[in-house]
Amino acid sequence: MRYGHTEGHTDVCFDGTGSCIVTCGSDGDVRIWENLDDDDPKSINVGEKAYSFALKNGRLITAVSNNTVQIHTFPEGAPDGILTRFTTNANHVIFNSDGTKIAAGSSDFMVKVVEVADSSKQKTFRGHDAPVLSLSFDPRDVYLASASCDGSVRVWKIADRTCTTSWPLLQKCNDVINAKSICRLGWQPGSGKLLAVPVDKVVKLYRRETWDRKLDLSDPFITQPLNVVAWSPCGQYLAAGSVGGNIVVWNVETQECIERMKHEKNYTVCGLAWHPKHRQIAYTDTEGNLGLLENIGDGKKPNDKVASTVTKDYNDLFDGDDDDYLNGDMVEPQSSPKAGADEDDGDDDDLRPTSGHPRRAVIDDDDNSLDIGMIKANLNLEKEDGDDDQTSGFPALPLSSTQQPFYDGPMPTPKQKPFQSGSTPVHLMHRFMVWNSVGIIRCYNDEQDNAIDIEFHDTSVHHATHLPNSLNHTMADLSTEAVLLACESTEELASKLQCIHFSSWDANKEWTVDMPKDEDIEAVCLGQGWAACATSALLVRVFTVGGVQKEIFSLPGPVVSMAGHGEQLIVIYHRGTGFDGDQCLGVQLMELGKKKKQILHGDPLSLTKKSYLVWVGFSAEGTPCYVDSEGTVRMLNRGFGNTWIPVCNTREHCKGKSDHYWVVGIHENPQQLRCIPCKGARFPPTLPRPAVAILSFKLPYCQVATEKGQMEEQYWRSIVFHNHVDYLSKNGYEFDENTKNQAVKEQQELLMKLFALSCKLEREFRCVELADLMTQNVVNLAIKYASRSRKLNLAQQLSEMAVEKASELATAPEDEEEEEDFREHLNAGSAREWSRPPVRNVQQDQEMEDADETDGCEEAEETPEVPKQRPNPFSKGVTSAEATTPKSVVIASSSQGRVNPFKVTSNKKDPVVPTANVLDTMSKYSKKTSLSGSRAANKQNHLVIKPLTPKPKSKQASAASFFQTRTPNSSEKTAEEREEKAGNEPHEAKVAAQENTENRRPKTGFQMWLEENRANILTDNPDLNEAEIIKEGMSRFRMLSSEERMAWTEKAKGGALNDLTDDKKRKRSAADEDEAKKNQEQNSEDSNLSKKPKPLDQSTNVRLSAFAFKQS
Repeated sequence: MRYGHTEGHTDVCFDGTGSCIVTCGSDGDVRIWENLDDDDPKSINVGEKAYSFALKNGRLITAVSNNTVQIHTFPEGAPDGILTRFTTNANHVIFNSDGTKIAAGSSDFMVKVVEVADSSKQKTFRGHDAPVLSLSFDPRDVYLASASCDGSVRVWKIADRTCTTSWPLLQKCNDVINAKSICRLGWQPGSGKLLAVPVDKVVKLYRRETWDRKLDLSDPFITQPLNVVAWSPCGQYLAAGSVGGNIVVWNVETQECIERMKHEKNYTVCGLAWHPKHRQIAYTDTEGNLGLLENIGDGKKPNDKVASTVTKDYNDLFDGDDDDYLNGDMVEPQSSPKAGADEDDGDDDDLRPTSGHPRRAVIDDDDNSLDIGMIKANLNLEKEDGDDDQTSGFPALPLSSTQQPFYDGPMPTPKQKPFQSGSTPVHLMHRFMVWNSVGIIRCYNDEQDNAIDIEFHDTSVHHATHLPNSLNHTMADLSTEAVLLACESTEELASKLQCIHFSSWDANKEWTVDMPKDEDIEAVCLGQGWAACATSALLVRVFTVGGVQKEIFSLPGPVVSMAGHGEQLIVIYHRGTGFDGDQCLGVQLMELGKKKKQILHGDPLSLTKKSYLVWVGFSAEGTPCYVDSEGTVRMLNRGFGNTWIPVCNTREHCKGKSDHYWVVGIHENPQQLRCIPCKGARFPPTLPRPAVAILSFKLPYCQVATEKGQMEEQYWRSIVFHNHVDYLSKNGYEFDENTKNQAVKEQQELLMKLFALSCKLEREFRCVELADLMTQNVVNLAIKYASRSRKLNLAQQLSEMAVEKASELATAPEDEEEEEDFREHLNAGSAREWSRPPVRNVQQDQEMEDADETDGCEEAEETPEVPKQRPNPFSKGVTSAEATTPKSVVIASSSQGRVNPFKVTSNKKDPVVPTANVLDTMSKYSKKTSLSGSRAANKQNHLVIKPLTPKPKSKQASAASFFQTRTPNSSEKTAEEREEKAGNEPHEAKVAAQENTENRRPKTGFQMWLEENRANILTDNPDLNEAEIIKEGMSRFRMLSSEERMAWTEKAKGGALNDLTDDKKRKRSAADEDEAKKNQEQNSEDSNLSKKPKPLDQSTNVRLSAFAFKQS
């Protein structure tokens, strides 16, 4: 191997006699080499850049960067005119067999055939839809084959310029530089019977005229796509070079591999040429090197010899015999009968297992050493194969010590290089350094300019900026506070991290940090108030956004990528070596806030098989996500032990096999995957400006075509995509409470639909499983649905579950229990105006707390005789033995599970307030005083108790928001109308709602009393609205003696039927019920007093509570 040209595509051929090797490269020179050791080759400059050349009959044809195909004399190199022009550069030029015509294929999708003697005689072949990669003339001059980036290989009839056949064999791409393979195809010399096409890791051979596939040539040694094929002049052998640097030679008739060679640096082989007379192949790679493979297929033992491609000085150390001996050939001339027998009988098959071992284009000094183990291995092989015709009984000598025995296990995967998410490859002249949800940073690095452009999606964050790139920054990140840039080290300069803190309030907005010697920055990211970089020394360095150095920690392996969001930092690194195409990556997730902690401790990162990481980052809401090269998007599922769940497969949205989506951002609410469609490529060009597409998410649940599968997918997707709300609330961030409630409502509706579906399908056990996921009041609807559907056994099971859920709630932490029981008790009586939909407002929360405290303090002063310790705040005067679960827990199961939107501050919670709750201080004995105190407080302060945001901690937060209408209706409507309207609102709850609106719930004593006395109240006060009638009614009902009230209650109980909770009712003592009733009336009255200023709201509340807290 030797240096031939500068880095880039390099082409090679022998001259007609084989006396010299000719190459051309991207430096625009054609060089003529006497042999591989020629240190002073003749050089002909043909242009700025030479893409391809062809040589025949003393004429040199070149395709150069000024879009022309020109002719020079050979070997003199005198220019001899231009044969043809294209609108872009030609990618391949070839001669026909007699040298009278040339064919050229260009990036403007055209193929031209031109007569060399008269260039005016041209034929143009149109039909490809993308740049032409390569061409091949049929030796008989009838056909021309062409391969293109549009994925097709076509055969044209030259005479009439028609396309005879076309095969869709290749992966589509948009340009030659993005093509996986340049697909240099070839016709079999002489007869032209076969056309060889390299497709991925095989060479496909097609028959002439019939155009059907004869056979495929392949070899396990080839691990990456083949780039070029070349026939030997005799047409018997076919050589192929791969993108991974392998060269393989087959005998086409027997389909056996006679030669294997591995490039010492694994560079892509892009040129192959057979010597016209000897068994030699010259090859070139994309780094501009030239190599020579000699003595191909000698004795057909490809791996038994040391590659002779390296400087011949080593070969000269031995005479021919020694060389043969070391190469493992028997020390017999090629013409000996033994060799002949070998060829005829094909008896060398016994060497096949070892012959799988590749020839290496590298030599070790220790050529004379022999490996005893290998000799033994060979002896064993012979014994097994029963090979008796070894003349000497001594096996073929093994390879040199650098060539270990052929390894047949899993192959290690090359580790993927570090990258910045949202960037395009560094080698491009115009590239994206980052594209994220804040903005875009582009880098231009051409002859005129080396600069960086920063553009913000929201210009109110900052205006667009243009920076010079004198330090040659290759990495960047962008946040709403700063721009972070980094460059690798050079011989003179250290690797630097530069930050432009544009949101800073002082004048100095830039800072730079130099890394220690021999430490290169490999990845950078920004968070809120901090920046971080990962370096080649396996360190992560954290800085403040103003430039103070903070924590440093070591990574277990080389970094792959990193990302930041708020306080979170995610780092992906190589955990070890992957095998068979898989990467072996680990992930660390840390929080860099006040309490620093590590969430993921280097857990393995799940990737699709044989894929690698292409993007890692956070959703706009702060959930870590990543994307692999197979298009699978995965998200951290915080609700399931920080596992990763696939949420989308972008490949499902791609039209073509070679199309991809380039991810730029992820949003959980609304659910959007923002990405750029790339046709025939993995990444977009900077110009024209790419358009962002929005893809939807879909969890890979089974049978999503069915109604059940679809609803299950929607339910769990809703759960996963709202985990962030709990995370944000736990970490003290602000979030929209309505979103949470909407989500819970949506989830419960889906569960109800699934429940109904399972009911129809008679799957009662499944119904119970679904009910287990429901909130309390939805279980109630399920109970109704079940009893309506005549499934009494199911209804019984569900009511037991409702009781269980209730007791779970009752034993919940103290503060939550008090809030919930308080709310349930209020609702157990009947329609009260308590259930006002919560208004989410911090200011109101504050006011409400104030109101609570004021009321509470004044109550306390006026009720000295309240006992300090009670087993239950609601069983006033009842002994602890009797203080069982409040009645409402069983009867009004629809109200359970609700988080109280009225902040109740108990002594335990807030030591500042002497007695924290008006209702807590009430007891049987102090009714009058507490009432007067409460009234007084309200008269003085006119304070309104306002609802507080439900606690996001509770999973039952949904109940308050589920199946409640949000629209206040005019106060003139009657309660009954409102109830019906409320029932119709949620589409999913129709059945349940209809059942609710039928008068099936038990009436309370107060309701029955009000119905009879409504006329009297209206006679006294004709202008009262509904809410005021109820209020007036309450105050009159309260003035009745306790015996009268008891009579009404009994009357109401006599007429009530509750099919689900009868048993429980019977168990309760009459005294207990009386106490509970008085409590409810008391509480209700108190609530009225505290709410006097808002009659309209009260009417809405009446309607809502009448619906939401039915007792069946």
